[in-house]
Parts: sequence; C-alpha cells; structure tokens
Amino acid sequence: MTHMSRRTVLTSALATAAAGTTLVTGVGVTAAHAAGEDDFYNSNTDLYTQLAGQEGTDFGRRYKRHQMLDSDSSGKSPFHRTTIMALHGGGIEIGTSELCLGIAGYDPKDLSVWTPDGGHVHDYWMFEGLLSTGNSKLHVTSKNCDDHVARSMAASSLNVLSLHGCKEEQAGATMSVVVGGLNADFKTYLHDELRAAGFNTIDGSTKPDLAGVNTTNPCNLTMLGKGGQLEITTDLRQSLFGDYSSRPARARTATSDADFVRFTGACRRAIARLEAQADQQIL
Repeated sequence: MTHMSRRTVLTSALATAAAGTTLVTGVGVTAAHAAGEDDFYNSNTDLYTQLAGQEGTDFGRRYKRHQMLDSDSSGKSPFHRTTIMALHGGGIEIGTSELCLGIAGYDPKDLSVWTPDGGHVHDYWMFEGLLSTGNSKLHVTSKNCDDHVARSMAASSLNVLSLHGCKEEQAGATMSVVVGGLNADFKTYLHDELRAAGFNTIDGSTKPDLAGVNTTNPCNLTMLGKGGQLEITTDLRQSLFGDYSSRPARARTATSDADFVRFTGACRRAIARLEAQADQQIL
C-alpha cells in the first residue's frame, strides 16, 4: 500500500469537501508532537490559506493590544512591556486560552478586567481550535507561527509569556510545568513563583522538545530577543478548573477555582519581577 502523509490525506479531504462532499473531522488524528513533525500545516499562513472561509467555525483568533498614544516628539515613545500568548488554544491544548486571559488580567467568562493582585493588564494573543473533535490537526508548531498580528505584537513587546500544553510523558512527570524560553531571568522568576505557589516546575533545558529556545518561536521574537514559555501537563491543566469539560465550562469556572487563581497569580508575580528589572527601562 502506498504511504500517504497526514498532510496529503488532509489536502485530499479538503478537496473532497470543496467538491461538495461532507468532510468528517477528527477521524484517525493523533496529537501533534511538540517538535511539529506531525503538523498538517507548514505555518499559520498555510493553515489560513487551506481553511479559507472557516475562521470562526473551525478556528479563531483573539487578541487585545492596549491603546498607546504619543503626540509629543520631545519625549520617549511608550512601548508594550509584556504580551501573553496561547498559540494552541481552544480545543488544541485545552485550558491555555483561559490561562492566557487570566494571566493577562481578564476573566475568561466575560473578558472583564480581573486583577485580584491589583496589578495592571497585559496584551494577549491566541489561536484557538473550535472543532467539536479533532482539534489537534490545527496545531502549528511554535517556530512556524507566522501570524502577522502575533509576530507584530511580540516584536513590539519587551517580553512574551507563551502558554502551551504537553502530555505527562513528554514532561517526564505528572502535575508539572516545563519552564522554557531564552530569557534566563524570566525563567528563574517563573520557577520561583510557581514553586512558591505549590506547583512542580521542570527546567526546559532538560526537555529539548519543550524548551522554547528556537529563535523564531514568538516567545523569543521580542524587542529583547528573548522570552518565556510554559508547557503545562494535561493533568495539571485539568486541575486548574472547577469544570474542565467544555470551553464554556472552563471559562465559567476559571476565576472561582483556587488553583487557577494560584497559578495565574504566580505567573503575574514573575512578570512583575521581570518588568522591574533595569533592562526593562532601556527603551
């Protein structure tokens, strides 16, 4: 039997659907590897091209860039400090969309400002799988993310914290967070704050597929050329919600769950420590 790649199978299926035959989604799909070798799409642009007209049904994008204004040429132009990202949100790496919003300072259920620590809100960007099943096919590995809004937001921010989900066997532990990215200080603060909040952390340098060190990964496409990434195991993500069963249920129960509050609060404290550093004032 002639071997066909997953990408070839999908392309054929899409062509069939375009011809008027129903496309059954999610059949025979396995989870995409962190390294991206099983991705259907070469990039976000490739995905947007092949799934033209399906945004809002099969996938979605949400982001918020807070307005800045500088009308005085004699002063220093303002800049965005930190952007929170979930490149594989919705049904792809479940729970990361809600965590992205929570860390950014927004309640996932209604997008109202939610900052129990009294801190400020952050910019955010996310790509979400919206299929009822088979969302793993929408995974585009981070180093191949070329969404123009995501890249522009990263490039105009001093820091990015990118949130991902991984399996326990990938992390080599249960109920854990793999801390990666190229910003060594940010990694230290994330380790410190998450551990102080009672979460087990693993150094990304011991998990190459989860390390977040590729220079084209949006977490490292910042103004400083470095950022942070969290790979959160499935069992830990499940524990952070009062009800993990569906997107509405996760959004509804997120901020009332003590573990969600502890996790997002720890990440926000790490961001605050990073933003207080001297190199955050240079631009």
